[in-house]
This record gives sequence, structure tokens and C-alpha cells, in this order.
Amino acid sequence: MNLLEDSRLLVKVAHMYYEEGRNQSQIADEIGVSRSLISKYLSKARDLGLVEIIIHDEMIHPYRRLEGKIERLYGLREVVCTPNLGGESSKSRLGAAASKYLLRVMRDGQTIGVSAGTTLHEIAKSMTSSQPYPSITFVPLVGGMGNERVDIHANQIAAKLATSLHAQYKLLHAPVVVDSKDAKEIFMRQTSIQHIFNLSAQSNIAIVGIGGTPEHSTMVKSYLGQGHQEYFDQTDVVGDICYNFIDKNGRASFNSWNEKVIALDLEQLREIPLVIGVACGLEKVQAIKGALEGKLIHVLVTDEQTGQALLD
Repeated sequence: MNLLEDSRLLVKVAHMYYEEGRNQSQIADEIGVSRSLISKYLSKARDLGLVEIIIHDEMIHPYRRLEGKIERLYGLREVVCTPNLGGESSKSRLGAAASKYLLRVMRDGQTIGVSAGTTLHEIAKSMTSSQPYPSITFVPLVGGMGNERVDIHANQIAAKLATSLHAQYKLLHAPVVVDSKDAKEIFMRQTSIQHIFNLSAQSNIAIVGIGGTPEHSTMVKSYLGQGHQEYFDQTDVVGDICYNFIDKNGRASFNSWNEKVIALDLEQLREIPLVIGVACGLEKVQAIKGALEGKLIHVLVTDEQTGQALLD
């Protein structure tokens, strides 16, 4: 077969497959060759540029290129971007996107660890499913007893998620932060608290918020008020994840807060197979970068503006 005949056959096969909607077996029968040869013809037509496959995703999925760039830059498993609407609207969209992602990846029988905060609260509010998950167990990754913003505590979030999915949940009967390093050691030796942290360390999935620097932290404002500066007299803090304040490399910062906070250790968080980080806001960009540099998360759910800032 000469080049002209070969090209003619490739175009004919391509038209039959892509334009007429015939399958490869039907084309093979009509042309008089094997199905495997038809597959080779179609591949060759694409290689030679006779066929271009264009996915028109700009309207349906306008952030695919942005997500792909962030995934490649930071070596992430997946990035999900939502529109930037500003304020609580962005956080609400973020919560809805994160709940949909969690529904996609979770399986019955798994243990799912959850942190605390306003973004996790939005995820719990958005969660809905007609399918029950009776063998999933939600477990807190951080402490959260007290009167300040009870709705954003990990216990409350774990219970709300479990209720929406007809799943199980555990409660961690411990505060966010205690008075001293010694007090933390005593708390962490309690059998009931050890049990919860042992379970959370074995989570199949963790879904966590990422907080900004202390002056932007809802948690710090709630528990330390205006006197928070004495806790963070060093300049290496860029934000927090699971109540542990981190530096730009995703390592736990050396400060008195971290010595007294009741939370899963960052090294244990790194051992969880799938960690989903959910955060947006320009004030959190450095914190998100720190979490990404430290390989603390595998999947990021954020908004367009924050995603673009992560590339700058």
C-alpha cells in the first residue's frame, strides 16, 4: 500500500469511528481487516495529526489547567478548585466541593479522621448522601472541649458527618490546649485519650483545615485572645494544621503552644494514606505552601484565587 492509499484508509477509518459512531469491530468487518489493526490505524491517525481530540472543558471545568499546574508543581494526587466568591461564600463552596470529594473516595469500613475549624464545619454542613455508610467511623484528630465555638470543634464535626452518612463516630474528651507541657503529657497518657489517638493515627483518610498565622487563627483568638503574641515570639510560624503550628517547610514550629496542644502529631499525620487539605484565602497561602512542602497533604481543595497564588 503506497502512502496516498495508506493515508486515505486512515482518514476513512477515522471518519467511520469518530464521525459515524461505528465501533472498531464494525469497521473491521467492513474494511476486511482485524479489529486490532483498526485500533492501530486510529492510533496512527492521531500520531500523524489527521485526528485531533479536543476536550471543550472551559465552561464545564474552567479550572482544570490551574489544578493540573498545582498538582505537578507540588506532586499532589489531586487539586480541586472552586470559584472565588469572597468571604463566607467561598468557604461554603469549598465545603461543598470537599464533601463531594470525600464521598467519591471513601469506602465503607474505613476510619476517617477530622480536624476542626470553620472550613471543616462547612464540609459537615454540606455532607449529604442517600447511601448509608454504617461501617465508616469518624474520629477527631484534635481536642475540642470548651464553650468557644462549639460548632467548629472536631467532636461536633465528626458527629455531624456521621449522622449525615448513618456512620459511626468517636469522641475525644480532651480540650484544645492545656496549661503546660507536663499537663499535656498527663492527658496523653489517659487510656481513653490514648485509644482515640491510636485510632486516629490508623485512619485511612484524614480531612483537615489549614489555618493561617496566629493573628488570623480562629482557634488562637478563641483560646488565647489578645495575649497570643507571647506564645509566638518566633518568626518561623506560617500557619497551622491539626492545631500544630508549622514553619515554611511544614515542620512543627518550636513554640509553647505546640508543647501544650492536644492534637495528632504531624509525623503520624504524614503516615495516613490519604490526607485532604481544605483551605482558601490569601492570608493562608504561606501556610498551604508549608503544608505542601512538608508533604502533609495529598489532595488540596481550594479556590481559584488561592490556587493562582500558590503558583506565583
